[in-house]
Amino acid sequence: MRIVAGIHGGRRLVAPAGDATRPTSDRVREALFSVLGTRVASARVLDLFAGSGALGIEALSRGAATAVFVDRSPAAINAIRANLRTLGIEADVRRMPALGALRAASKRSEAYDLVFLDPPYQHSAELGRELSEALAPVLAPGARVVSESDRREPLELVFGISDERRYGDTVIRIHDT
Repeated sequence: MRIVAGIHGGRRLVAPAGDATRPTSDRVREALFSVLGTRVASARVLDLFAGSGALGIEALSRGAATAVFVDRSPAAINAIRANLRTLGIEADVRRMPALGALRAASKRSEAYDLVFLDPPYQHSAELGRELSEALAPVLAPGARVVSESDRREPLELVFGISDERRYGDTVIRIHDT
């Protein structure tokens, strides 16, 4: 797995050991960031269910202003920190459940322009309503939410879908808020 483009393009990333994390492939990230285009530059990014941190790190490589990485897995947090350290990137890494992180961010009046959601596929279908409600207070005006889930049981958010792409069993949706 590598960073596709930007100032860190071509650099390798590590993923957490085991099969609990399913990193977004280079091909899918390249297609996704082509769709996002210039919306990434200067964005405040939140990478929930971050895994290796590949999506947030790709955004930083392409000019995002800041990124916050959230995952509850110690292995994922270790991989994110290792990737950031290797690249010399400073970022906020939080080990906690996604919904708890969103509630805490709301209390701190944090606002994000771009949010990546890549929950475990087996939980995607049941998380849509809760994530939508918890996300609403932390979204900046005109924010975009990118969700990745299984095409057979997609993550259903309340925000409008501006783009949808399928890659095998994976569906990527871009939601405008």
